[in-house]
Amino acid sequence: MNSIIMIEGKTKYKITLDPSVWIFDDRRVDLLTYFESDQIAEEDLSEYTKSVSKHWDREIREGAIYPPTLKTEKKFLKEKILTGTFGIPFGDFIKNAEPFEDATKLTIVQKDQETTIPLSEAYSGVIGFSKEGKPLREDGPVHFYFGDGSNREDPIKHITAFIIE
Repeated sequence: MNSIIMIEGKTKYKITLDPSVWIFDDRRVDLLTYFESDQIAEEDLSEYTKSVSKHWDREIREGAIYPPTLKTEKKFLKEKILTGTFGIPFGDFIKNAEPFEDATKLTIVQKDQETTIPLSEAYSGVIGFSKEGKPLREDGPVHFYFGDGSNREDPIKHITAFIIE
């Protein structure tokens, strides 16, 4: 199965999506908990600033040598990545494609059918790319979840392309 997916259509740029590398992306979200609480979209810059600030505070308190607790945290995070169910917010990909002003809908092309949703709704969507630490090979390569989680038990599967119209 080809895991590369395109975003194309009424856009300034065609975007190529490769879900196999998203496990390393800091934007990934845990799909088991993502829809359970109200998600407040934070700016990437503020998230980065908090992360750097936390790291700087730790280095000031404990020095640059990593204490055993940090090693344990890293091991826990690595194990979580290897066994987790993850997705990535779809909005950034749409923004990078730069849809034309007259674009109003997103067609999700699947193996046997197509699903069309309003483009405004697609911005809050999440693309699932792993389940229990494994890529979505059988019914993937990605699943599409609505931002409100209304289809989290039955996401849109077998996706081959996204067309902005």
